[in-house]
Amino acid sequence: MRVLITGGAGFIGSHLCDHLLKEGMEVICMDNLLTGSVQNIAHIRDPRFSFIEYDVTNYIYVDGPLDYVLHFASPASPIDYLRLPIHTLKVGALGTHKALGLALAKKAVFLLASTSEVYGDPLIHPQPESYWGNVNPIGLRGVYDEAKRYAEALTMAYRRYHNLDTRIVRIFNTFGPRMRRDDGRAVPTFIMQALRGEPLTVFGEGTQTRSFGYITDLVDGIDRLMRSDLQEPVNIGNPQEMTVAEMADVILKITGSASRVICRPLPEDDPKVRQPDIGLARSRLGWEPKVDVRDALRMTVEWFRGADSRS
Repeated sequence: MRVLITGGAGFIGSHLCDHLLKEGMEVICMDNLLTGSVQNIAHIRDPRFSFIEYDVTNYIYVDGPLDYVLHFASPASPIDYLRLPIHTLKVGALGTHKALGLALAKKAVFLLASTSEVYGDPLIHPQPESYWGNVNPIGLRGVYDEAKRYAEALTMAYRRYHNLDTRIVRIFNTFGPRMRRDDGRAVPTFIMQALRGEPLTVFGEGTQTRSFGYITDLVDGIDRLMRSDLQEPVNIGNPQEMTVAEMADVILKITGSASRVICRPLPEDDPKVRQPDIGLARSRLGWEPKVDVRDALRMTVEWFRGADSRS
């Protein structure tokens, strides 16, 4: 099996590279390194692995056959997509179009990395795949939300019009090793603030909820979906919901930090709740998360401690 992973030098993409190599596949990693890093794939010493530095909003050419095209290229952190709004929209639209075209030409299975952000600030809780969402298309977060919603629509159009074999994974909050220290999302931000003895910055009063999952669980779910025949969108995430304030408190306990928690104004359109309904993943993929959130946080804290000492 031969697979192309766009955004393969990013946090999730690099873990997918590792996983699929272990599964015996030949892996082509494509990334323009806008938010990804060669450090995430520098450890790979496998003749079945290759890296191409390239912007997928342009025409994509890959020599030889492909069995799978996994489209993970996109800024994913609010810091990144607020800094790079045009590129976020372009990679969701043009990048998805180019990746779909490649999959069609190669007769490959296409898998789109979508997001729980397609649900916006949800009015239904937890969120099933059948929910259409509550998204502000002209808000600051709209560049990411609408890019992914458009990418889903384009993927489904290719399936219906071209009969392309497609998959869509809606990824909920995921953390683990290789997240950037300046990523801006809650877990790496809280960990780095705690390790440095800085105040942990919580937006609003920290009562907004998130469902945090570990990277190995996510990758397992993506692999199962990729190999399945399930063509409608599938939530992959941890249904164990917790408030942002609770997450900050757990990280303080794990790190042993004496940092205090301070509140900052809530960003525009920040979702009040976020929890996946994973009934479809359970019934059709036999998937559910295995790693306890607190165990996952301990492993992630240790990785960040090592990353700090290596820098």
